[in-house]
Amino acid sequence: MRADRLVSLLLLLQNRGRMTADQLAAELEVSVRTVYRDVEALHTAGIPLYGSSGHAGGYRLVAGYRTRLTGLTAREAEALFLSGAPDAAARLGLGPVLTAAQLKVRAALPGELAGHADRISARFHLDAPGWYAADEDVPYLTAVADAVWNSRALRVRYRRWKEPTEVERRLEPYGLVLKAGRWYVVAAAGTSGAPRSYRVDQILELDPLDEEFARPPAFDLAAYWTAYQRDFHARLHQAEAVVRLSPRGLARLGGAAARAAEATGRTEDDGWTRAVLPIESVAHAHDTFLGMGTDIEVVAPEELRLRMAGTVRELAGRYAESPDPMARSTGE
Repeated sequence: MRADRLVSLLLLLQNRGRMTADQLAAELEVSVRTVYRDVEALHTAGIPLYGSSGHAGGYRLVAGYRTRLTGLTAREAEALFLSGAPDAAARLGLGPVLTAAQLKVRAALPGELAGHADRISARFHLDAPGWYAADEDVPYLTAVADAVWNSRALRVRYRRWKEPTEVERRLEPYGLVLKAGRWYVVAAAGTSGAPRSYRVDQILELDPLDEEFARPPAFDLAAYWTAYQRDFHARLHQAEAVVRLSPRGLARLGGAAARAAEATGRTEDDGWTRAVLPIESVAHAHDTFLGMGTDIEVVAPEELRLRMAGTVRELAGRYAESPDPMARSTGE
């Protein structure tokens, strides 16, 4: 709708300062001619913006002008208060800032929209971590966030999964990501390395360096993270296992395994389903499938089947013995 576009144009100028017609057209996904018409409409409505030509030309608002938030729709007001992550803000040292900002926004909203915002806050609460995840200690999160904000390099001692498990790195942190309750810093290692992801809770020591770095102007944190996750999932399941599943076992599958079972599964005469499931590795599949108990049978690969059989024999031998030494000695 044109009204929404006019509000968006006004907010772009308010938040970014001077913008050319070409830049506004790209942001709003309209033609330059449409931008000219929209600017004229804002002029007519009494909005104090002006345009200038030349190298430093473009449109800008008169200094000091700020629009109120009366352009917010009910759903936008709801989304604003639903998108808050108070726990994450508190961990970054921004809890009071977030609270103050929400109070100011609520005060600026018309009565009906303020009611929508209050209702969404009362009915929905975001809790990002998984149910069984412990509340991890992340002692260096605030220091990392400060380095991200101020484009300051860090010297860290970092624990990783492969040898050597502890390494030292000079990091140029570009951004922080909160994924499923776990914080990651996206940073370049050294002075010219490509950005990589590091778990903040795996930083063992941290020394802020008195060195500023230039964050690449074209770096897009959201785009990087999307590509990183896509690559991670592509590498996650690089092998397959043929399994038989009981009806209960089939119902317990989730995610990629459930989709694979639906696509490849066929029901056999005994009511079990034979399917081909993606696996990360034999070791990982062994641990995962053991958790399904008697509701799964591995058919292939042979290495995984033999490994499962070996573990089951060891468990059977262990549980065949009485846990009471006195009972074993008396034959009870």
